[in-house]
Amino acid sequence: MTTNLAIDDDLINEALTLGHFKTKEDTVVTALREFINHRKQAEVIDLFGKFDPDPDYDYKQGRHS
Repeated sequence: MTTNLAIDDDLINEALTLGHFKTKEDTVVTALREFINHRKQAEVIDLFGKFDPDPDYDYKQGRHS
């Protein structure tokens, strides 16, 4: 899918340089993936402490599986 975007030239060029990307498309796609991953991680972090631990869970047994 082709999409035309007006992106600040300084911003895209800095991201392109910092990421060592060859194209602007690679830069934008990577930036979007990193943004999505960051948001998903934040959602998981928000769940910490909201669930009671399973008293029967044996974490040591999981190491040998």
